[in-house]
Amino acid sequence: MVAEIAAELTVGQLAERSGVSTSALRFYERQGLIHSRRTAGGQRRYDRTTLRRVAFIRASQSVGIPLALIGEVLGFLPEGTPPTKAFWVRASQCWSDALNERIAKMERMRDRFTACIGCGCLSLEECALVNPDDALAAEGPGAHLLDATAQRRRARRPRGPAGGR
Repeated sequence: MVAEIAAELTVGQLAERSGVSTSALRFYERQGLIHSRRTAGGQRRYDRTTLRRVAFIRASQSVGIPLALIGEVLGFLPEGTPPTKAFWVRASQCWSDALNERIAKMERMRDRFTACIGCGCLSLEECALVNPDDALAAEGPGAHLLDATAQRRRARRPRGPAGGR
């Protein structure tokens, strides 16, 4: 006798089949990555195609694609339509440049870090990792913030009446 395959899955069944926690599935739903219908009792029911969407989400996350970008791409799929191999190929092509850029950045970081370990100077004046191109020299003598973003945020804060913060 062949067991009947349910057209819909509960959140627990989806979690068990996908290996993703129920809380993560609810989060994906709040983010619009997956969709469910509610029963009369308010329970979630997911179409079986949701398994493929969850697999697509997890595979995309595993290579570092942010959920916002995953959601944009999934937005091209009609609801209830699972990602196909052709869909994955198109998504991969869309993300290829961003992934290659990340890889290059990570390689540069690795090379800088390796050079820093090899140098052993730990000097804020000379260190290519902490102070690339001696950027802090332009700030004049004394201690300076190494994070330019934090420095810009501090510069935008309103000052009090005596010039303090």
